[in-house]
Amino acid sequence: MWDTERYPLHEPGSASWRDVISTVHAELAAHGCSVLPDFVRPELHETLRAEGASVAPLAHYDVETVNVYNIALDESLPADHPARIPMRRENAFTARDLIPPDALIQRLYTDADFQRFLAACFGKPRIHELADPLAGLCLNVVAPGRGHPWHFDTNEFAVSLLTQAPEGGGVFEYCPEIRTARAENFGDVRAVIEGRGRPPRRLTLRPGDLQLFRGRFAMHRVTTVTGTRPRHTAIFSYTERPGVIGSAARTRQLFGRTLAAHEAGATVRGDQLLD
Repeated sequence: MWDTERYPLHEPGSASWRDVISTVHAELAAHGCSVLPDFVRPELHETLRAEGASVAPLAHYDVETVNVYNIALDESLPADHPARIPMRRENAFTARDLIPPDALIQRLYTDADFQRFLAACFGKPRIHELADPLAGLCLNVVAPGRGHPWHFDTNEFAVSLLTQAPEGGGVFEYCPEIRTARAENFGDVRAVIEGRGRPPRRLTLRPGDLQLFRGRFAMHRVTTVTGTRPRHTAIFSYTERPGVIGSAARTRQLFGRTLAAHEAGATVRGDQLLD
């Protein structure tokens, strides 16, 4: 499934394995992001694309007005608060339960070697699959003429895999470490949204590229897709603690529905940052 010569996930602790981990650590420390090109072998790129394209029509589309924190637009907040700046969220998500269990991204998400490798990359003793039956694995679909506005991730770290590149646009932009677990840095966030802050870093990803990203602290977006081909990205969600499930409100926003697990109550995250 993956390029075992470049990425020897099946040989933990080997010299080659340590070299890859060391490179990822350095890139995460310097930029908050590391990309492993052609992580999925090139001969499987068409399978990856076709499987994603087959479930993309099942994505939940709901163009809505949001803010960078994906919280309610609250007019009681100070006038200069970044949460007062409205944006349009135009992307869509196909939930995990709509992705066939034998799909490449399902097999990769649950692979023990892959999980052990990711844990080492992020400096964690172990990571767990998100217990959420819809959000643990999903396909992010950005159609032509649409984008994914500035936002933060709910997890400290994010793992994604581009399965279909657009003809144009769809560039990943991010501002690493713009906030910390103890400081929101609202002024810096607002400045970037208004186009007057520090220039974001830009990544044009290719099919098969695996992206490791500290998205809890880095504001990021996908620019408007151009041409006729949508941008598809598999999003793998893991947590340090087992049993984490998204809130009913957030799940309904992203997938248009909830299951019994969501109505039972979400597991609270480890920081007090806005979502």
